[in-house]
Amino acid sequence: MTTYAAEEFSESEADVLRRYFTNLDQPVFALVNLPEVVKGALFARYSRSDKSLRRLFLEEFVGELDVSGDETIDATVGLRRAEELYDKVFFEYGDDSVAQLGGVHLACEQASNVLTKILEWGRLMAYLEQSTRYIAYDSRLGGRYRYHRDPEILASALGARYISDMDRLFDVYADLVRDMNEHFRSRIAKAPSDSDFIYRQAVAAKAFDAVRGVLPAASLSNVGIYGTGQAYESLLIRMRAHPLPEAREYSAMMLAELRKVIPSFLKRVDLPDRGDEVGAYSADIRERLEDLAEGYFPPEEPAAGAPTVDLTDFDPDAEVKLVASALYPATNRSDREVEARVRSMTTDERLSVLRAMVGERAHRRHRPGRALERPSYRFDVLSDYGAFRDMQRHRMMTIDWQRLSPDHGYVRPPEVDEAGVGGRFDAAMERSRDLHDALHEPFPEQASYAVSLAYRVRYLMHMNAREAMHVLELRSTPQGHPSYREVAQQMHRLISDVAGHHAIAEMMAFVDHSSEPELERLDAERRAEEKRTARNSTT
Repeated sequence: MTTYAAEEFSESEADVLRRYFTNLDQPVFALVNLPEVVKGALFARYSRSDKSLRRLFLEEFVGELDVSGDETIDATVGLRRAEELYDKVFFEYGDDSVAQLGGVHLACEQASNVLTKILEWGRLMAYLEQSTRYIAYDSRLGGRYRYHRDPEILASALGARYISDMDRLFDVYADLVRDMNEHFRSRIAKAPSDSDFIYRQAVAAKAFDAVRGVLPAASLSNVGIYGTGQAYESLLIRMRAHPLPEAREYSAMMLAELRKVIPSFLKRVDLPDRGDEVGAYSADIRERLEDLAEGYFPPEEPAAGAPTVDLTDFDPDAEVKLVASALYPATNRSDREVEARVRSMTTDERLSVLRAMVGERAHRRHRPGRALERPSYRFDVLSDYGAFRDMQRHRMMTIDWQRLSPDHGYVRPPEVDEAGVGGRFDAAMERSRDLHDALHEPFPEQASYAVSLAYRVRYLMHMNAREAMHVLELRSTPQGHPSYREVAQQMHRLISDVAGHHAIAEMMAFVDHSSEPELERLDAERRAEEKRTARNSTT
């Protein structure tokens, strides 16, 4: 049984696609010969569709483009361009900065939700991942439910059970999506001013939110990536040495496609004395720490009653230092002299500086400058994996996480109980846990595939106050998923009440502590419809 399903295209479709995609039958491919705005728009549409990128291009984009001038191009054979200069500067002389000047849009399809977090580790890349809020995950790919089929598991005595249990989890998900749609329609009436379309969209999003926790981490997703040659080199070296077999197999496909467009930037990835050596060093460190951790922390049930969000580290003097950092670029004095003067100020004087630094914030996109990067906060978070998927996307901070398992229990949305389907939800969680436990000893790296997204995972988020302002204001908006809204709201309270940084907390004026609306996506759908109507009226 093959791991990935190949797409099928007609002869005329393939003739067009060959001009713009580096292959037509693999889940990883690069985009070439297209305007940057088209590639960006494709990836944006990609995140809210269950279609592949190549199919989206054919159905929604190619008709708007003049492709006649590209008839002689065949991107599937690779781009043959002169590389002597890159070879000399980058490979021979090792000037890494050259590799920051060439970038690639890469489509990564049929990746498990475990793999997507590995793909999205790097800070200096751009990602768009398929959302669980806008599409139903019970649609099939090649006649099969969309989850990763690990070849090692399928070849083992657990293979048949893995397929059976995964199929059953997807069956339950499909049934619950339908039931929750009916529940919300009966409970929440459509406003007379809303169209049927935006009402259906908002109800569907709420149903998807309520039951996405049933989906296992093996569920497949599509990820659009844009990165420089240097960023891809770092990602591939790490993936080639990763303990998860899926990551290693996927890295080989990525390297093959990227070498069709930026081969010089990736020559070091698989050299024994360069990329392989760096990967082996990272793997050795990981194994040493895992061995030590196993001795210091033998397996046992995690302590009960752990907080969902715990502020574990902060600077008590952060607000004084923030005032000094705000004033520093406006003076000709040393850092020590500025801070000494700030410490002699009254509280009102310091507050006047902070108010001037914030100014008149009209909305959350008005963010003060780099002085806010001096205070920092370290949060230990325990949330369902679905919420983690969204919080993990903020890569400019330091974020790290533990292996996904059923150890910390799961979150059952209250709406599931209201609809009377809590028993079926719990049964799915039990099935997920039992499959994980069966896989854990023979396949410790792959066991996470079995864990449903409702199970909790523990992760650390270490961020400065400027990043915290961005994250907490964005993730607390009413249209957000309730699970990550709660995390963002708790973080804001901890900055104010535990750290005692009241002035910094007040700067984050657009953190929303309002209660959960009945249909989180309704206002966003209304705004989208207004924009569509305005755009159509001008064409």
